[in-house]
Amino acid sequence: MTAITLTNWILGSFLGLMILLFIFRIVLTWYPQVNLNRFPFNLVALPTEPFLVPLRKLVPPLGGVDISPVIWVGIFSLLRELLLGQQGLLMMLSHLN
Repeated sequence: MTAITLTNWILGSFLGLMILLFIFRIVLTWYPQVNLNRFPFNLVALPTEPFLVPLRKLVPPLGGVDISPVIWVGIFSLLRELLLGQQGLLMMLSHLN
C-alpha cells in the first residue's frame, strides 16, 4: 500500500465519519430534551462540538434554528469531493504514480 493510498483511505474515512456524525447531530437537534452529555449521545457531541462552537459565534441561529451542523456537513462534503472525488486532487496525484 502506497503512502497516497493510505492517505486517501485515512482521509476518506475521517471525512465520511465526520459527515455522518454531523448528520446525527442535525437529527439530535430535533429532540431538544436529549442530554448530549449522556451515553450514547456524547459519542456524537464530543467530536462535533469543537467544530460547532466557533461557527456558532460567526453564524447566529436563523429563526431559533442552529444551522452550524448543516454548514459543517457542506464543508466536509466539499473537502471530500475536492480531495477524494473522481477528479479530486489526491485521486489525480495517485494516478500519476
